[in-house]
Amino acid sequence: MHSISQRFLSIVEGWFCVLIILTSCSSPSPSGELEGGIEGDTLQLKYADHLTIVRCEDYISVQLADPWNEGNVLHTYLLVPKKKELPDCLPEGTVVRTPLRRAVVSTSVHCGLINSFGASASIAGVCDRQYIHLPFVDKGIKEGRIADCGSALSPALEHIVETDPDAIFLSPFQNSGGYGRLEKLNIPIIETADYMETSPLGRAEWMRFYGLLFGQEQEADSIFRSVEKEYQRLCRLAQTATSHPTVLMDKQTGSVWYVPGGNSTIGHLIVDANTVYPWADDTHSGSLELPFEGVLGKAAEADIWFFRYNAPKPITKEQLLSEHRGYDQFRAYQSGQVYGCNTATSAFYEETPFAPQRLLLDFITIAHPELQLGTPRYFHPIKE
Repeated sequence: MHSISQRFLSIVEGWFCVLIILTSCSSPSPSGELEGGIEGDTLQLKYADHLTIVRCEDYISVQLADPWNEGNVLHTYLLVPKKKELPDCLPEGTVVRTPLRRAVVSTSVHCGLINSFGASASIAGVCDRQYIHLPFVDKGIKEGRIADCGSALSPALEHIVETDPDAIFLSPFQNSGGYGRLEKLNIPIIETADYMETSPLGRAEWMRFYGLLFGQEQEADSIFRSVEKEYQRLCRLAQTATSHPTVLMDKQTGSVWYVPGGNSTIGHLIVDANTVYPWADDTHSGSLELPFEGVLGKAAEADIWFFRYNAPKPITKEQLLSEHRGYDQFRAYQSGQVYGCNTATSAFYEETPFAPQRLLLDFITIAHPELQLGTPRYFHPIKE
């Protein structure tokens, strides 16, 4: 689902980083009640806005808020351990027997996450194979341990049935109309709506839900605490920088320039890096579809230009200019402060959604060279 990558989301005020550090110290709520009257001990989630987890006596209830319709529920899951008998009186929801042992996963992002907490052996099939650049998936497919189940939008049902999965991971979309024939297979569909979170740590915190699904709760929680600690450390470090450059993001695709909205994760990351974002006051959590002139009018004087691209070898400034002659009107282009991330040769999409501290470090490293933080991981200077 590479289109999802264009929604890479979220941003607020320059002091957002300090605010998030303060709010993370709030005390946990010991108990809670979900829609439908489910009561139990609520797991404290510090940042995720669209996820509620309640641990009940015989199961764990996970409720996904509908990110497109405020106040509505997208999905409720009832996680029941396989070693237990199914409770007689379960509330309404999709029953998922845990831990998952055979799952079909549709994105490289989630394949990478599942691998990070030690459950890669549970990936029995993948969709959109061409967008998954992970060695263990390549090897699994080659050896026949992982099935290629076709496109996530129109998966090969016979391959999924042959895989015999106990869950299918799919990304939900607004007004998608459901999942068609997949819904008739009687296999739990895990809707991976984490990409709709508006803060970097909010999305990363969903790994706690995925850890529960694969029986890796402690490992997932440990990874998240590490991510959170490093992200907050980098936020504080960025605030010590004396420079405050303005940042432009991405480039034109066809007739449209997809600019991260002011309330997107990328937007938040730019601000948390103690840089200035021209669309910081925008309230959109997705991408803004702007004409070239609209971007030029607002960001012509940007000091640094970051963009993502996919190519067999590094792009040059000459090639960039051949795509649009107007790029040379940007100050960043003129001064040589242009940095590209080749997603064909880096693990940008596989790593950054659940490890946002790595992308934040890139932004800080490039925007504040006075901090001397070394070599960026994803973005590199575009040569002549």
